[in-house]
Amino acid sequence: MLRIHFTPRDLTRVTVATTPAPLWEVLLSLHMLQHSEGRLIFEDWRRHVRATVAPDQMRLLLELTPPKGYSPDFLTPAEPAPDFDTALEQALATPRQQIRSQLDLLAQSRPASPWTRELAQGGRSSMEKLGRAIRTYHDAAIAPYWKSIGTHVSADHAHRGEALARHGVDRLLSSLHPRVRWVAPVLQVLDMNDRDLYLDGRGIELQPSAFCWQVPTKLRDPDLKPILVYPIQHAPGILRQAPMEQPPSSDPLGSLLGSTRAAALQATVSGCTTTELARLCRISPAAASHQATVLREAGLITTRRDGASVRHEITQLGIWLLSGHGSGRSRAPTPP
Repeated sequence: MLRIHFTPRDLTRVTVATTPAPLWEVLLSLHMLQHSEGRLIFEDWRRHVRATVAPDQMRLLLELTPPKGYSPDFLTPAEPAPDFDTALEQALATPRQQIRSQLDLLAQSRPASPWTRELAQGGRSSMEKLGRAIRTYHDAAIAPYWKSIGTHVSADHAHRGEALARHGVDRLLSSLHPRVRWVAPVLQVLDMNDRDLYLDGRGIELQPSAFCWQVPTKLRDPDLKPILVYPIQHAPGILRQAPMEQPPSSDPLGSLLGSTRAAALQATVSGCTTTELARLCRISPAAASHQATVLREAGLITTRRDGASVRHEITQLGIWLLSGHGSGRSRAPTPP
C-alpha cells in the first residue's frame, strides 16, 4: 500500500488537472496495449494501434514500458505542459544522468536490451530515435482519440471540482477512487508498492486519465513534483476517434441539435448555472432555461438545485454524443 502523508499546508495545495496529460496517456496506453483486460473499452483501440504503428517503432517503446512494474519517470515529466509537443520536448531534455539512473533501475526488473543500453549512453541520435517513436505512436494511438479523452477528463474535473467546492478536500480525497482511502492525514492507495510519500508542504496534483486502469499510479522518484494519476470512469465509447476533418462551415453536432443547443451541451461539460449557460451561449436566461430543459428531457444533462440557483451537468450520454458518436463512423464495441 502507498501511504501519502499530508500536512495542513498540503491540504491547501491539492489541485485537480483540468485536461489530460499527453505523455501520461502515451505511457499508460502502452501498458494497456500489453494487457488483455478491459476488452469492451480498449479492444477496438488495440486493433487500430497494432495495425497502424510499425513494429520497429513499437518495439522501442515497449522495451521501456513493461506492462507491470517500473517505467522510467522521464517518460512523463512532472512539470505540466500545455500540449504534446511541449511535453515531448521536456521529456527529451531530461538530464542524461537522470535517464541513465532510471534505465539502471528499469534493468533491475528486466534485462537491458541493446536499445536501452544505447539510450543510457545519452547520445543525441538515440534521443532523436526515441522522440520519433513517441511521436509516431502518439499520432496513431492518442491524437485521433484526443477530443473524446479531453471531453471525459473535463467532465471528471467538473465532478471533482464540485465535490471540493461544496464539501471540501475531505470529500474530494475520500471519493477519488474505490482503491483509494482517505484516513486523515494519510491517503492510502491500495495495490501499490508498500512505501510512504511525505508531501512536506508541496501539495499534490490529481491527474485524471483515460488509460489509467483500475488503480492510480505516480512517479517513482519522491523528489519530483507529487502527482497522483487516477482512472476516470470507464464506459464503452470513452475512446472515440474524431470524425474526419470537416469543411469550416460543417458542424455535424450543430446540424443535429442546432448550434445554440450544441453550444449549451458543450457548456455543461464543466457544469454551469442557468445564468452562466446564458452568458456562455450569448442568449437570454429564459432561452438558456429552455435549452437546458430540452437537453435534460433528452437525457443529455442533469439539473439539480444548488442553493438559490440550479446547476446543469452533462451525462454519460451527453459526453458520448459530444465526443463524436453522432458521426456514425465507429463499429459497435467488441464484447468482452
